[in-house]
Amino acid sequence: MLLSISIILNILESLIPIFNFPGIRIGLANIITLIVLYTYGSKDAIYISILRVLLVGILRTGLFSVAFYFSLFGSIFSIISMIIFKKTKLSIIGVSIVGSIMHNVGQIIAALFLINTNLIYYMPILLITSIITGTIIGFISKELLNFTQNS
Repeated sequence: MLLSISIILNILESLIPIFNFPGIRIGLANIITLIVLYTYGSKDAIYISILRVLLVGILRTGLFSVAFYFSLFGSIFSIISMIIFKKTKLSIIGVSIVGSIMHNVGQIIAALFLINTNLIYYMPILLITSIITGTIIGFISKELLNFTQNS
């Protein structure tokens, strides 16, 4: 069920441009990834993250398209960093910010291999927005976890 919700959030978000820069989204599906990471653990969070990318690739972007590889690299970098930083004293908001930053790092690395090395200059914009979006997603995830644990 959580995988389905993350896929729906991912697809819905792709239909609503939030910022005026290409490729920048808030990352609503990562709410589910964080909830799974904090509720069920690392292994399940990896499954959710990778399966979401594969299924959205099949349903929307095209499996093995450039967008698919951007999403795959971003998700792998993000989930690995979130697993590592969850073990530190960072809050879920801090873990979310790290995951957001590393998602963009993964996408830029994919872009360097697939498209053009000039996209590295896009990194400062991505880093600034990832701090903002990571904070928002982390806060929402924290509140949802508190709500579900207190229910």
